[in-house]
Amino acid sequence: MNIANHISQLLYRFQCVNVPGFGAFLAETISANIQESNQTFYPPKKVISFNSHLKNNDGLLANHISISEKMSYDQAIIAIENAVSLWKIELESNRLLSLKNIGELRLNLENNLVFEPSNHLNYLTSSFGLSSFVSPLMKRELAITKTEETQKTQETQDIEVVYQIPATANKRYLNTYLKYAAVFLLSVGTTSIGYKAYLNEAEQAETLMVQADVQKEVNAKIQEATFFINNSALEAETKKTLPFHIMAGAFRNEKNANRELENLISKGYNARILDKNSNGLIPVVYGSFATYTEAQYKTTQIQNTINPVAWLLIEEL
Repeated sequence: MNIANHISQLLYRFQCVNVPGFGAFLAETISANIQESNQTFYPPKKVISFNSHLKNNDGLLANHISISEKMSYDQAIIAIENAVSLWKIELESNRLLSLKNIGELRLNLENNLVFEPSNHLNYLTSSFGLSSFVSPLMKRELAITKTEETQKTQETQDIEVVYQIPATANKRYLNTYLKYAAVFLLSVGTTSIGYKAYLNEAEQAETLMVQADVQKEVNAKIQEATFFINNSALEAETKKTLPFHIMAGAFRNEKNANRELENLISKGYNARILDKNSNGLIPVVYGSFATYTEAQYKTTQIQNTINPVAWLLIEEL
């Protein structure tokens, strides 16, 4: 049996998948990021790591194999032990173990396991369909328009023409000519200044109109995003489930199941009875939890105090 496939399936839903006697594969969610060296954007994802110190059996993998392969819990434990034995043999002989869609484990010079995760799959279901993409660097430059340059050139040419006074003109004509030339220069300067002021006012008005339109669009997007976020939060709260159950026992007789239920409730547990399983037994649980971390913590507490054979059932009801 290839238990790597079962581990891969569980990594979509859980943050930690323990392989008894070998180690645990951990899934950590990271936010979207950008690699500035090549302007590549990456979506949110789960990064897989390995911890060789977490070797205890929390029941997650064995229960999943038992349900998927339609075998007993004990048979699933044996299948895991056989797979772990083969993994260790392969590591000792080749110093390399490749697990499909999970990653590669290598033995270094100190005989410590070094894990290299696979990048073929994104185990974060909320990022389904998202892929990385490259966005070219945008450069913004302030360009001087040819119209303004042409206008300045034309003004210079007009001024030069004004100062071209005939050398043969007499003094009377010269004074009259200079008088009208001065009036013409003053009118040209005033017109130029007024035209530039008009352009500046027009540009400012256009800029304000564009900014107002952009602000309206941004506000609309924010309201739309807030609406979807609120709806998503409401749906998530409505669909909240408790798929992690700490098993106290399973009974064929309903009276015995009710007696155990009352006993657990009297001890302060939020106990309940589940539906009959495929073997016709009535499960009684210490409690049901929404997260694996909380359920595993409570299971360890119960195992260390009142019931060493308590185990964790993962099943959405």
